[in-house]
This record gives sequence, structure tokens and C-alpha cells, in this order.
Amino acid sequence: MYINIDVERTRFKMSLEELSEKLGVERRTVYTWQQTGKIPATALIKMSKLFGCSVDYLLGLTEERTVKS
Repeated sequence: MYINIDVERTRFKMSLEELSEKLGVERRTVYTWQQTGKIPATALIKMSKLFGCSVDYLLGLTEERTVKS
């Protein structure tokens, strides 16, 4: 559902399992989040920091990876 999460994961050459480990959850949890679109804010913030991009980008709300100041 949120393609940019997969784009970033691929860019970092990270498997779904590796991402789930970094987030402290099971692989199926990350998969479920992406399928349902219900990703906890804390997980989005962690992914944003991990990938060095904005939460809005991860959610597909902007095409810009980072927030412009």
C-alpha cells in the first residue's frame, strides 16, 4: 500500500526481515502494516529516521524525500 517504504527498503538493500528487526517487531507485523495501511506513528518515525526521509514521503503524501526548511 505504501510503495515508498518498499522503495527505501530496496534502496538500502534491506529485507523485510531486516526492517522488522530494526523496528523491533515480527516480519509479518510489518507486512500487515503495509497491507492494511495501519502503521503506528512510532514505527513511521523510526522508519523516517532509519531511511533519512520524511514520514510524508513514506506515506506517499509528497514526492520529496526530505522536508524542505
